[in-house]
Amino acid sequence: MYNVFIDGKEGTTGLQIYDRLSKRDDVNLMTLPEEQRKDVNARAECLNSADICFLCLPDEAAKESVSLVKNHKVKIIDASTAHRTNPQWVYGFPELSDKRRSEIASANRVANPGCYATGFISIVAPLVRGGIVSDDYPFTAHGISGYSGAGKKGIVQYEKGGDELLKSPREYAINLSHKHLPEMQRECGLKYAPVFTPFVCNYYCGMTVTVPIIKRLMAKKLSVNELRSYFAEYYVTQNFIKIASEEQTPAFIAANELAGTNMLKIYLGGNEEQLFVAAVLDNLGKGASGAAVQNMNIMLGLDERISLL
Repeated sequence: MYNVFIDGKEGTTGLQIYDRLSKRDDVNLMTLPEEQRKDVNARAECLNSADICFLCLPDEAAKESVSLVKNHKVKIIDASTAHRTNPQWVYGFPELSDKRRSEIASANRVANPGCYATGFISIVAPLVRGGIVSDDYPFTAHGISGYSGAGKKGIVQYEKGGDELLKSPREYAINLSHKHLPEMQRECGLKYAPVFTPFVCNYYCGMTVTVPIIKRLMAKKLSVNELRSYFAEYYVTQNFIKIASEEQTPAFIAANELAGTNMLKIYLGGNEEQLFVAAVLDNLGKGASGAAVQNMNIMLGLDERISLL
């Protein structure tokens, strides 16, 4: 039986992790009464007596929680942005390589990837690692997400209704400095950060991250089918990343196709001059709580699919 504490259980990600784990008979979920959930001493006691802790908190609060952990045996998975580019933490994207999966398995500190970053990295990291594009390629990416990624206040705003502007997709981060950019650049080994334009839309969850590729700038000028085959081989052994065949690629790609799952599906298309690769995932699943539980399973030496099928 594993003792698990979720610091920040009341947030969207924390609630989903709790829901996934509450159905298991190998996990004891440690909880605090409402009046103690912000009490530093009570939190510290739980943090230090758990086998594994999830931090579902704002960045500064996540850093505070880490500082409270004095028991070196406690494993921590941080769902915030705070430690994603910290070299002392393992970035929790096991599908990147066998080496990364091994690093997660032996780690005590794992930074859970961001949702948009998961989609982008799943596309771009294999392209750079395979020498298909150079590390100085001028990447751009377009992302759309359901409003569940907007946080508690955003969710209330959308579900209350009454604002006509909320019925339309809304572009944000227009200063081009989205919080996921540092991890996107670092994990893909890019010399320059991509130009990233995200949109929040009026549906609950699901996400698409699309990366266009200019064929004349590719180091290896692969066709759509050749690139599809490359991705299929790269992820052939993975449980949660699948590549859509040409026959499985629809005329319209729906961002909420994989809502409620821990799956990520990659679609490819294009023509003789331009290609595109799109990653579809649940921003609350593979983009947050599902990935966190997957990392927990790996860190505990369990089948990564438990609670995720």
